Amino acid sequence: MKKAEQTRQFIIEKTAPIFNMKGYAGTSLSDMTEATGLTKGSIYGNFEDKDAVALAAFDYNARKVQEVMRREMDKHDTIREKLLVYIHVYENFEKFPFPQGGCPLLNTTVDADDTHPELKTRVAGVVQGMKDRLTGLIEEGKRRGEFRQDLHAEQAALTLIATIEGFVMLSRLKSRVHDLKLVTRSIEEMIRKF
Repeated sequence: MKKAEQTRQFIIEKTAPIFNMKGYAGTSLSDMTEATGLTKGSIYGNFEDKDAVALAAFDYNARKVQEVMRREMDKHDTIREKLLVYIHVYENFEKFPFPQGGCPLLNTTVDADDTHPELKTRVAGVVQGMKDRLTGLIEEGKRRGEFRQDLHAEQAALTLIATIEGFVMLSRLKSRVHDLKLVTRSIEEMIRKF
């Protein structure tokens, strides 16, 4: 890796947790310079502007989540077990190399809702990729005979995403452990009924 690429990567790695915790609007240039130890000129010498840093930071955080999911899924043989990984990782995210600040999809979706169209588009792309992966897994489960043949794969995938992200939202609100366990059980039951 060339020095410029190393510097860019360093900036991304150091600012990604800040963007994930404080959001786009809440992250200031001074937050970025403090986290990296670099000057404004160094940061903007490697990135066009704050938007470019935010997009790269989101991509970095999203990749971290995808890598955790892939690694954990690879430990299982059945499609059902692979789908259950989603809830178990989110339920115990502190045990995994998860982005600081929690789920970047939920955090960034809320943060970029109407204030940052390009970031919102980037999040939508990641959610679409997640939906496509889950739909493919569910279709594979149907082919293997693990799931009902009448199961609508895309609908099931979207329901899983929405329910898991709702679980993440409740956990961020520091909901009662009992409430979170109820949601966990509901997701597990849903997957077991596929």
